[in-house]
Amino acid sequence: MAEIYTCQSPDELHPFAARLIEAHGDKRIFAFHGEMGAGKTTFIKTICEYLKVTDTVSSPTFAIVNEYLTDGTGSVFHFDLYRIKSWTEMLEIGYEDYFYSGNYCLMEWPEKIVNLLPEDTVHVNIEVSDDGILRTITF
Repeated sequence: MAEIYTCQSPDELHPFAARLIEAHGDKRIFAFHGEMGAGKTTFIKTICEYLKVTDTVSSPTFAIVNEYLTDGTGSVFHFDLYRIKSWTEMLEIGYEDYFYSGNYCLMEWPEKIVNLLPEDTVHVNIEVSDDGILRTITF
């Protein structure tokens, strides 16, 4: 059953980040869907705080993937797939090494590689209200 949450500011994301990670136990692949400016990167930053990332979290728009170290629990890989032209680019960067590492993989624009996503990928949808204030997060 899908869980649905709403928020009006990034400050309200912390309990949703905790719930997302806790509700999915051993799952490590998370795909974030939403239009440009919906808040995908902001939510991923909040999740990284929950996961005790010690590095600065920023969108890997041009690098495709950033690796962040955590305070004792391994790495978190943050993908921004907006600029890739084909799913074959993921083959070239060795996506399997990331996806099957046992570390968290948090992806923006996963629609570009849907055929490569593992079956147990957790999909997170972020929708913006017409006035641009309210965010609805579904997972």
